[in-house]
Order: sequence, then C-alpha cells, then structure tokens
Amino acid sequence: MVAATEPGVRWQRPAPAVRPWVATYTGYRMEAGPPGVHIGVPSPHLTFLLCLDGAIQMVGDTPGRFGAMVAGLHDVPDRIAQGEAQTGIQLRLTWRGARALFGTRAGDLAADIVDLDALPGRCAAPLLDRLACAPTWPERFAVLDAELTALAARGRGDRGVRPEVGYAWDRLEETGGNLRIADLAAEVGWSRRHLAEHFRAETGLAPKAAARVMRFERACDRLRSPARPSLAAVAADGGYVDQAHLSRDFRDLAGQTATAWLADRPTP
Repeated sequence: MVAATEPGVRWQRPAPAVRPWVATYTGYRMEAGPPGVHIGVPSPHLTFLLCLDGAIQMVGDTPGRFGAMVAGLHDVPDRIAQGEAQTGIQLRLTWRGARALFGTRAGDLAADIVDLDALPGRCAAPLLDRLACAPTWPERFAVLDAELTALAARGRGDRGVRPEVGYAWDRLEETGGNLRIADLAAEVGWSRRHLAEHFRAETGLAPKAAARVMRFERACDRLRSPARPSLAAVAADGGYVDQAHLSRDFRDLAGQTATAWLADRPTP
C-alpha cells in the first residue's frame, strides 16, 4: 500500500547521472472524482509512467490498463481515463534513455504503449514496491535516481546510434525546433530523405514532426509556468509565425483549445 500523500503534483529533476536519460520526474496524487478523459499531448519525450496505486487506463486507439508503461513518441493526442484515485510518477524519458534503460530504440516504441514487463529483462513489481514504501516524494525520487543509475550502468548507453542522428536531434533542441530541415540535412551531410529515414527509425518521429513537438512542448511548459504568459507572447517567443499557428497546433496535437488544455492541468 502506498504511503498517504496529499493531492497535487511534485516536480523534480533527476540526479545528474540520470539526466541524459530522463529529463523530469513528476509525482502526482489524484483523488477519486467524476469519470472523465485526460488528453496526453505529443512531446519530444517518451512517457514512462509508474502507478503506485490505481492504474493507468488508456482509451481510444491504444486501449489498455497498466500499472507501469512506456509510451513511444507520437504526433497525435492520447486519451487517458480519469475518475479513479491514483498515485503515480511520470518520467519524461529521452529517446537515448530508451536505449540506455530498456535496451530498445525509441523508434521501436513509436506510436505505441508498452507494459514495462513486456520489455526485455524488466519487471515492474520490485520497483513499484520500493516506490510505494517510500513515505515522501523526495524519497521516491531518490529511489528512482538509484534504480535508473544502476540500469544505465548495465546498459549500452547510446552505442549503436548514428552520430548524425544524435547531432540532428541536438541541433533541433538547441534551436527550439526552429531549424529548417533542409539546412539541418546540409549540416549533417545527408539528403533530407536519408536523414528522415534514419532519424525516424531511431527516435520514432521524422525531423519535421520532432521539430513541431519540440516547439509545442516548450510552448505548453511556458503556458503552465506561474507567470502564465499570454498565448500571443508564447507564440512569438517560441518561433511561431503568429498566435493562430500555435492555436492550430493545439487543435492538431491536443485536440482542444489552449484554454481547455490549461484548465485540465495544475501550475507548477
């Protein structure tokens, strides 16, 4: 049984040794409420979810009920059932982390949701038990730091990744997804088609789609900041042509308006 935790959300960065593989830990506690659906938006991070009580109920195109799961990169919204009480931790997993921690390419998980136990050599139960026994969020995050550091040490890191793919991804991140793909291909020294083929096979997204979700995630993070800047300001700062283009991304990638999306999410 998980230790009692107050409702709400806790964010923390992983230990430095884990950060190449996981960008953020998010601990959450949701009380039982009316049935509903939470929209999970596309991101340049894979979603790694560990449920300490309750379960994650996916609906729509990829239905299933999970205690621990990894979702590959995608460019359409996911739908998650809500209503049951639930305590869990969401990890923003990098595509390099898929190789380091799970021994598989992120591209092999693209647009899919996989039970953690289905990944080679992985068993969710011992980790979930240790997390559930930890009485506070800092202690749970410390358990994850230790576990993921050990997993990465046993793994192969990013060996086997074409350096051109790693360079291309890093350049897109550096520019906030605002680098022309033709210019990126020229920097790498490949044709656009060759770059897209290898990039998608490794990460699960083509370079253009990856750039789009990078811009969108940054915009979403800014909108959720305590300052709550306007949509127009976020669009201008994020490299969008105008507010209408950011609004279109919310329709395409979140399936709802920015206002509706924000209403379903707490502020850090």
